[in-house]
Amino acid sequence: MAPHADCDVANGNGRSASAQAGEIFAVNSPNVSYTDNEINTKYTYRTTAIETAEDGKLLATPKESVYDFKVDRKVPKVGMMLVGWGGNNGTTVTAGIIANKRGLVWDTREGKQAANYYGSLIMASTVKIGTDAKTGKDVNIPFNKLVPMVHPNDLVVGGWDISGMNLAEAMDRACVLEPALKQLVRKEMTGMKPLPSVYYPDFIAANQEDRADNVLPGSVACWEHVEKIRQDIRDFKAANGLDKVIVQWTANTERYADIVPGVNDTADNLLASIKAGHAEVSPSTVFAVASILEGTPFINGSPQNTFVPGALELADKHSAFIGGDDFKSGQTKMKSALVEFMINAGIKLTSIASYNHLGNNDGKNLSSQKQFRSKEISKSNVVDDMVAANHLLYEPDEHPDHTVVIKYMPAVGDNKRALDEYYAQIFMGGHQTISIFNVCEDSLLASPLIIDLVLVAEMMTRIQWRREDEDFKGFHSVLSVLSFMLKAPLTPPGTPVVNALGKQRNAVLNIFRACVGLEPENDMTLEHKLFA
Repeated sequence: MAPHADCDVANGNGRSASAQAGEIFAVNSPNVSYTDNEINTKYTYRTTAIETAEDGKLLATPKESVYDFKVDRKVPKVGMMLVGWGGNNGTTVTAGIIANKRGLVWDTREGKQAANYYGSLIMASTVKIGTDAKTGKDVNIPFNKLVPMVHPNDLVVGGWDISGMNLAEAMDRACVLEPALKQLVRKEMTGMKPLPSVYYPDFIAANQEDRADNVLPGSVACWEHVEKIRQDIRDFKAANGLDKVIVQWTANTERYADIVPGVNDTADNLLASIKAGHAEVSPSTVFAVASILEGTPFINGSPQNTFVPGALELADKHSAFIGGDDFKSGQTKMKSALVEFMINAGIKLTSIASYNHLGNNDGKNLSSQKQFRSKEISKSNVVDDMVAANHLLYEPDEHPDHTVVIKYMPAVGDNKRALDEYYAQIFMGGHQTISIFNVCEDSLLASPLIIDLVLVAEMMTRIQWRREDEDFKGFHSVLSVLSFMLKAPLTPPGTPVVNALGKQRNAVLNIFRACVGLEPENDMTLEHKLFA
């Protein structure tokens, strides 16, 4: 939908609610008011509390809680700093933003291709905001118009990499984009060079050593690395006149870090371990710590356990946003959607066999067993909450058999081959087998997720809320609202993990709806179901 002109709607206080530039609707409600700088809403959150009586009967009690939301309408100038900027994902997302910003069109074997943001939840999907008062038809708007969000064309991109190639050369090395498109963005990409990164050989595969020509001195964690990363963030922000920076890890998958009492189990111990040069602190954790101390949101797009307990505690102490883990782009997103459908349909899934082979540098790194183990964990736990929700199909400790295999095959490059077999029990002892062959163009699927994660994380920095008569505060430091884009969603301690794709999307959608004073959308459509 093309942007509409600014609209004026009388709100519940009789004042004019004038949508700012880029805002295409306003809400007419006594619970919503607008100022030049803020949207203020009073929102009733409805849930159901369940109690179990002595006879085992369940008692359901509807509950209502009233919250005030306050949204900063001013869209800031934002920078996106990527760790692993010179990799397949980093070069692809950078070229994609340049192409969209310039409105590029290029030749392909299938004809002309124009730049787009397909694959982005925020930029390429729509949401229903209500029904037309005259026709009764649904009114849908772009997801990114629900609240005042940053446009990816306006992002300033930078970052770090252990490889010193400029981004044009790195883009050629990645072998992802069409030659005609690469030529159109080559000038800008040639002028982009990653900052030196940290390189601790013990955490990534030995086959990555030949790329490590752009590294900071030191092969284990040290406080100088933390301070250098913090300074890099400050310099990038100042040089580009930015209001905010979001840092995202899109570098190599690391091995899992051991959780060692006295080393990384608390915030104080983690900081002391970095200063002491302890060998069990990973590069991604060092970047996370630097970002947290700098007050910069940090998102982990790889499967390793970047957020050790000490990092989680540090983020909480500094009220700094973090999110992770592992981009959910192709095979795992299909798995999340299909398993949710099958179990909700009452079909008992009994085994999932997932096989992948890929030839990009991610696959090369994953050919090492320790790094593969990190990926195996993130891909294997994506069905747990859906299985646990249906006690008619599964006993409390029962799970489908689930096997994940990844092989490095250089010839297929970034076009990962994913083969999945789903085996299930159906009516009266029958069985159903679903086999899927999925060619996942890895970086072209991951790049829109990188954008979505930045846009949503930034938006969350501009939302405050409170219970009545309390002070306003932000969301929990662990941004579980990012789960739709991530394989192994990070959640606050003691909070259930949700992997069901529909629930994850609704969480983002309904939080944004609450911010503008709209109820969660339902599909009852009672207005169309009454007798005449």
